[in-house]
Amino acid sequence: MKSFVALIALLLVGVSAHAAPPNIVVFLLDDMAWAQPGCYGGKLAPTPNIDALAAQGVRFTQGYSSGCVCSPGRVGLLTGRYQARTGHDANPHDAGEDLPLSETTMAQRLKAIGYRTALVGKWHLGVSAPEFLPTARGFDFAMGTTGNLGEGKGPSFFRGKELLPELEGAPVTSPVYAREACQWVEANRETPFFLLLSFNAVHSPNVASPKWLEKFASLPKREAAYAAMIAEVDECIGTVMETLRALSLEENTLIFCLSDNGGANAAGEQLGLHGRKWTVWEGGTRVSWIAQWKGRIPAGQVSKEPVIQLDILPTALAAAGVGATEDAQLDGVNLLPYLEQKQTRVERPALFWRFGVQYAVRQGDWKLVKAGLNLPPMLCNLASDPGEQTDLTEQHPEKAKELQTLWDQWNAAMQPPRWEDRRWNGGDFRQARKPKKSAK
Repeated sequence: MKSFVALIALLLVGVSAHAAPPNIVVFLLDDMAWAQPGCYGGKLAPTPNIDALAAQGVRFTQGYSSGCVCSPGRVGLLTGRYQARTGHDANPHDAGEDLPLSETTMAQRLKAIGYRTALVGKWHLGVSAPEFLPTARGFDFAMGTTGNLGEGKGPSFFRGKELLPELEGAPVTSPVYAREACQWVEANRETPFFLLLSFNAVHSPNVASPKWLEKFASLPKREAAYAAMIAEVDECIGTVMETLRALSLEENTLIFCLSDNGGANAAGEQLGLHGRKWTVWEGGTRVSWIAQWKGRIPAGQVSKEPVIQLDILPTALAAAGVGATEDAQLDGVNLLPYLEQKQTRVERPALFWRFGVQYAVRQGDWKLVKAGLNLPPMLCNLASDPGEQTDLTEQHPEKAKELQTLWDQWNAAMQPPRWEDRRWNGGDFRQARKPKKSAK
């Protein structure tokens, strides 16, 4: 009888452990080219820790961000909604360009169900008033940079509710963020937690610690600094992963690793994709996109299914056992059934992009892209032409018309841009900004 009771107790412990909400960790890199990690074919710098995440989970070869520049992609990540729903189409610089208070962040949704929450690193969603800082948007702990290093006027860093002019260690921030993240994880290991580790790397300026600069000293100076940044941020991801393992947390942690948009640096490895950051070509929106959850997501998968950063929020909520309500109006889909191989396809509507006069829509393998003010929409088939070199509009006029109609309908349901950055859209660089409306 005692042995039977002991067996039941062990089974109940196992069920309870399996049912415990997982920790959620998002490693968000900045401006990293799609093929930069070694697991995607990158050769410039080793990325063993990113590669290990892919080996233990799923590596998506057609993963996307809804933004081709930094801030819009972060809006989509944190809200699970297209940034065009609030007209947040470009990077913020002034008051009125913050993430609107009407939007609910992933941190707020997870905190409401008992998660501890932290943002370590780049915010870039507005700091014009205290109510727009991360600690007012659902993060229990927050520290990092207000936006890009060396850009804008005023304080560039923050800790909690305080804006700061300096951060010790900057402009080399990856090790600082790794240390802060590990300390926070250790302090919150007893409760489910959500950590968004949002690196400045590999966005300019190209800076790295001396040991990494020395390692790549044989390369040309600019390329060496960029390679050093890649290797250092990979090492910092490994530092956090080591902490999770030391605390026996890795098996109950759902991890995502991706970039906020396509590559910007000329040395970035794109493996034939057209365009870079600032464009809605594949090179501007397709990103490294990896998911790992040991014991739940089978290891070693490589998937061609299109996914987007909008999917992370609904997937995290599903993993936490709550799901998203209809009134949330999320644009992403729950990937968990696909990740766990309970489904063979990701069922989703078309994907959309908008950046000034640029726009694109993808449905299946077909993509319609208007890449500039004076360029007509171009129809491509990404299965046969991932580099977007051949316009198939004349051969498939009905498909081009169908996709144009889809985009027009989607765009009509969005809010017009609250402000624009015309530098990348055929406008006048000297008149790059338009008046904006309040974000409140």
